[in-house]
Amino acid sequence: MNNNTLHHIATGIGFLFLIGWYLLFRELGFLDWSTMQMPTGYEGSGLMLAIVIMMTPAFFIWSRFNRFVEKKLKIKGIYYEDSYYKDSAKPDKKDRD
Repeated sequence: MNNNTLHHIATGIGFLFLIGWYLLFRELGFLDWSTMQMPTGYEGSGLMLAIVIMMTPAFFIWSRFNRFVEKKLKIKGIYYEDSYYKDSAKPDKKDRD
């Protein structure tokens, strides 16, 4: 199997992890509990807030997993956030002196 196929399989496994994370917390009753904490008429916003809180750690884990897989498979590419953290965007040391 080539690296691209392995990368797609690993990304699919990571996506299954996200689905499983969501289903686990839904089964544990976190979403129902969070909507019950909200005042009448604001249950939808409570649900959205609960999903954001619940999925944030999962997306962080998924992103670290993807970076790990890409490093192991030597997948090269440009990440969206890389354009914000380029070394060329930093001021030169001689400019600060």
